[in-house]
Amino acid sequence: MTKRYAVILAAGQGTRMKSKLYKVLHPVVGKPMVQHVINNLNAVNLDKLITIVGFGAEKVKEEIGDKSQFVIQEKQLGTGHAVLQAEELLKDAEGTTIVACGDTPLITGETFVKLFEHHEQSRASATILTANTPDPAGYGRVIRNAKNEVERIVEHKDATDEERLVNEINTGTYCFNNHELFTALQNITNDNAQGEYYLPDVIEVLRNESKKISAFVAADFEETLGINDRVALAQAERIMKKRLNEQHMRNGVAIIDPDQTYIGPDVIIEQDVTIYPGTIIKGKTTIKTDAIIGPNSELADCHIGEGTAVKQSVIHNSTVGSHVNIGPFAHIRPESVIGDHAKLGNFVEVKKTTLGDNSKVSHLSYIGDAEVGSNVNVGCGTITVNYDGKKKHLTTIEDNAFIGCNSNLIAPVTIGKGSYVAAGSTINKDVPDNALSIARARQSNKEDYVERIFNRKKD
Repeated sequence: MTKRYAVILAAGQGTRMKSKLYKVLHPVVGKPMVQHVINNLNAVNLDKLITIVGFGAEKVKEEIGDKSQFVIQEKQLGTGHAVLQAEELLKDAEGTTIVACGDTPLITGETFVKLFEHHEQSRASATILTANTPDPAGYGRVIRNAKNEVERIVEHKDATDEERLVNEINTGTYCFNNHELFTALQNITNDNAQGEYYLPDVIEVLRNESKKISAFVAADFEETLGINDRVALAQAERIMKKRLNEQHMRNGVAIIDPDQTYIGPDVIIEQDVTIYPGTIIKGKTTIKTDAIIGPNSELADCHIGEGTAVKQSVIHNSTVGSHVNIGPFAHIRPESVIGDHAKLGNFVEVKKTTLGDNSKVSHLSYIGDAEVGSNVNVGCGTITVNYDGKKKHLTTIEDNAFIGCNSNLIAPVTIGKGSYVAAGSTINKDVPDNALSIARARQSNKEDYVERIFNRKKD
């Protein structure tokens, strides 16, 4: 089988983005666009991947990590010059090299596979991924001869008025015979309006040597969208969001209003999950069957169990069991584990807390740095007082305990099994198993007090 290599162009600063963040690191549905390119290229089963970096090289390397080898383009002298920087790593390699842009996150793995197959089956020296668009302004045009063969590519700024009428555009993605690519790169010049070495000029060099040039037309122009500014970034976000939502719906997920639902690329959702409008699901989130999410909920890097309902709530970096009721207006902060058949009601916040099976925190409570057992009832207004100004401390509430309303549990403290804490108590000592703990001032009624005060004010 033919060896396959890839060169990703990711050296540009992206000045039109008007941002301190380097262009290829701008996220599309929560993931840097260059990561989308790499992930989609994985469908091709590459033997080697090389990323050309320049501006922000260390940040780009940090994001990509060990998924790629890297070469630095010290001076930004054009796309042809950028590919030439990979010569030392590829010049002796036999096989096919794809050159892709780090700002084209919408090209699917399926399209990359078809491009490779077309190139190898046609035995071409170069194959251009092209697309047809009714508005080709700004794109390089693919110029064909009378036999419909690709003759050359001309950049928009260098094109004649007649050439600018051509609707077939160069997407900036190519497959090459590897040896012929690096040989041809030695023969391109910078005799153009920008004084740069254009990679498309390799096509003309190969053509002049009577080499076969092929083209593979993408099925959808939108897929080939290059992102150069914030407007294009928003377009890519819309396209990718629509693509992901449709994929989930085809897999059996009920998305009530796809236009108002945001699902990240790494999210896994089982069939018969229902998602209501205004919901954001991102990171490595997994949602099991029959769960109901939303409306207006945000989930990130969490696990949601079977049959669980999350309404108008936020959950981050946590695990939620099966048949749990959450919300409305609950906030589950990182490192929390919620057991099966539990309940977290309105205006409840938990942080770094384990809540056991069948336990309830129904409303208006803060439970932080706590281990709560099974079948525990936490009354309205309860607070685990976990911070002493310097350190966080653990509150332990054991199985079958009952915490009365408006209680303060001052950590570190343990509430024993089956024990009761009276409403309004401030607990700063451990409570034994099966005990009733009362920690509040004794009630005192002063009869006729209000009348006496009122008369005193009149005098």
